[in-house]
Amino acid sequence: MTRLTVNDRPLEFRMDPQTPLLWGLRSAANLTGTKYGCGSGDCGACMVLVDGAALRSCLITLGEAEGRVVTTIEGLSPDRSHPVQQALVAEQAIQCGFCTPGIAISAAALLARNADPTPEDIAAAVPNLCRCGVYPRLVRAIQRAGRVMRRLETISAAPAPGLTPEDAARAVPAMRGE
Repeated sequence: MTRLTVNDRPLEFRMDPQTPLLWGLRSAANLTGTKYGCGSGDCGACMVLVDGAALRSCLITLGEAEGRVVTTIEGLSPDRSHPVQQALVAEQAIQCGFCTPGIAISAAALLARNADPTPEDIAAAVPNLCRCGVYPRLVRAIQRAGRVMRRLETISAAPAPGLTPEDAARAVPAMRGE
């Protein structure tokens, strides 16, 4: 039996310790916000916070997560009030939504350690793939969430100015891995 804390709740998983954390969260804990994308750690759809670090839950086993603190998208902010979640909506950085939970987790981990990231910082810290290609809006949303966390701005429905075309041109290829 594997024990860990998930979204501030102690849980015991009666699954093989070699089971990927992703499947423990989705199948046993019914936390389906964490998505299965590629199963090989390339896409980031399964990103969760493990002891505050963004990790791909398809690559970590339940056994490796034993005794650790895991936060899924459901635990990031149950009422969706986290600045990253609000900024993603406000900047219209969500298309199909499949990749959004993993991106929100990666962005939250980045902003916890650097609330004023450059586009290059974001490209390095948010490795998630988005098939809809909303990368310029993701950069704007993450920077906006950082401003909210630094108490320089509040979230409104209107997109905020700030990301220049030059910034986007530098950040987008890096976020795609080019």
